[in-house]
Amino acid sequence: MELDLENPLSNLNDLFPTASTPSLFLLESHHMPTLYYINTLKATHLDISVRREAISSISQLSCKFGPFLPYLAITYLDRFLSSQGVAQPNTWVLRLVAISCVSLAAKMMKTDFSLADFQGDGGFMFDAQTVERMEYLILGALKWRMRSITPFSFVSFFISLFKVKDPPLKQALKARAVEIIFKAQLDTKLLEFKPSTIAASAVLSASHQIFDGKQFPSFKKAIFSCSYVNKENLVKCTNWVEEIAMEGRSEITTVTPRTKGDMKRRKINDYGTIIKPVDCPVSKRVLIHGPF
Repeated sequence: MELDLENPLSNLNDLFPTASTPSLFLLESHHMPTLYYINTLKATHLDISVRREAISSISQLSCKFGPFLPYLAITYLDRFLSSQGVAQPNTWVLRLVAISCVSLAAKMMKTDFSLADFQGDGGFMFDAQTVERMEYLILGALKWRMRSITPFSFVSFFISLFKVKDPPLKQALKARAVEIIFKAQLDTKLLEFKPSTIAASAVLSASHQIFDGKQFPSFKKAIFSCSYVNKENLVKCTNWVEEIAMEGRSEITTVTPRTKGDMKRRKINDYGTIIKPVDCPVSKRVLIHGPF
């Protein structure tokens, strides 16, 4: 069944409740990078450049699809690099990992695609068998936990604490929180925080921008009173998220489906978030066969 990032476990024979219950909070740590990986990124500029290059490849490769697919692919990337270590890989290996993460994300989200869709600019083209082998390597590293628990899984839960009665206002709050979450994924400083903490911080930041000064303190109190939230981490994360949210407040730069009409206008996704279309460059390719 198609993976829904808001309710990633909801189809498993009702064994797991939706994001409004403790189950997702208990399981989210299994879907995070290791602390060693996070500390390595903090300490080494080279490792950050490797991650940045891989994310750039994922964005290019998935430019024909919606923004949630590359978001999922990047979560796979971080967890995979976390388990394998962040050495300086060959360019073609990094490209292969990026293609395989995008391919796995597309399969999980039941997106129609062909391998050719993911073989954009970068100078390399891989045969299906090579990509499949890398996919299995990633699956093993992630222990087959592909139904990733992300901040999107907790947004509705935290918004429900506000008891906002006006549907358009609630939708605007959700749209802004989602926008902030997309931007936050690119910042390595936030990798140390649980998805629920990032979601809570994004909702807090969004509410701070949308609601007046009289309402915001009660919303802040509601989130900080939540028993599932570590207050110290929430304060730290919210400070980082506020900085990210204030950068380019009017729009989020990410990928969006490319159609004939997309190239000259911005599109609005299901959450009302304005997204910039991204061109899919094409360059000369080198065909690579396994093993790797």
